[in-house]
Amino acid sequence: MYIDRLSLTDFRTYAQTDLQLGPGVNVFVGSNGVGKTNIVEAIGYLATLASHRVTSDAPLVRFGAERAIVRARIVRGGQQSVLELEIAPGRSNRARINRSAPMRSREIAGIARTVLFAPEDLALVKGEPSHRRRFADDLIVTLFPYLAKARGDYEKVLKQRNALLKSGRRQWSEGHESTIAVWDQQLARAAAALTKARLTVLAGLAPHVEDAYHRLADGQKATGLVYLSSLAGDVEQQRSAPDPAHAERLRELDAAGLYEAYLRAFESSRQKDRERATTTVGPHRDDIALILGTAPAKGFASHGETWSFALALRLASFRLMREDDSSEAACPILVLDDVFAELDAQRRARLSRLVLEAEQVLITAAVGNDVPEGLEGRAFTVTPGEVALEGEAA
Repeated sequence: MYIDRLSLTDFRTYAQTDLQLGPGVNVFVGSNGVGKTNIVEAIGYLATLASHRVTSDAPLVRFGAERAIVRARIVRGGQQSVLELEIAPGRSNRARINRSAPMRSREIAGIARTVLFAPEDLALVKGEPSHRRRFADDLIVTLFPYLAKARGDYEKVLKQRNALLKSGRRQWSEGHESTIAVWDQQLARAAAALTKARLTVLAGLAPHVEDAYHRLADGQKATGLVYLSSLAGDVEQQRSAPDPAHAERLRELDAAGLYEAYLRAFESSRQKDRERATTTVGPHRDDIALILGTAPAKGFASHGETWSFALALRLASFRLMREDDSSEAACPILVLDDVFAELDAQRRARLSRLVLEAEQVLITAAVGNDVPEGLEGRAFTVTPGEVALEGEAA
């Protein structure tokens, strides 16, 4: 899979730009702040319906414009598809496939597949649980696009349940009690689907993370991924002694079993939720413990080990997608956003060999010398608001 045409309208700093890309390596070189990352961010958004840099859509629209449009022609084997996404903050985003009638944006989830490496990935290891949850959920939506609805439903119902808890904080009525029972059923259904998917994906990722870490770090430390579920109690306490056995017991439950487990958990935490005016149990409270050797990577890994673990998570995502669909046409696009500048020479060389497994690789760099030998390809020069193929006028 690769993108051969990309068009951005009022996206970030670009009023309008049209790029002719190709399979293999495509390198975007320009000083910091000129808009290199904006290009790959748009491609990532088209694939995952989310930005790796911001949590809301408003910053994606050029100042003064009402909407942004990202359009890409994707080549999968002998077939071409044109995806178009309209980003309209405050309104529902709309999408088109091959200039069809507008549809909900989530209808195009999974058509374009990307795996993006960025300096922000250090937060997967060093940052808050929300980064690891989002990593897992973005991968889930890519592998199982139909679960985008469960993810959206969970977030929507969670907001409604929390609003109800806040409204009843001073005076809890029978009406609050009957309404929260309805929200609990809906929340448990979405939570069960999301948790089941997370557990399944993590089990598939684990061996790929192990292999990728050893290839990047050339070390002997083992890696591990342990799901920390709020169904097992306080997640903060679990971090000190992650229990893989509990995650395995949860993984053995089917969706109906997880649904019942969440219903019981919501009921038993009802009083605490009322006192705190927030939902204290659910996938939004969970975490993923990243183990390196015998200790959590967070707080114990060196800077180089942290980078290797973060990159291993992304490479494992790529391989899991390949495993899900091994045809060349489905091979995800690999995006490396200003990553090589952060790595030592050995890790640069090792990563460069690994990423060439992809049919298309997109790289951004502040200077061309940051890109290792062997990753030469189509080179673009990026200046504020403009992108030009090397040797052509902007």
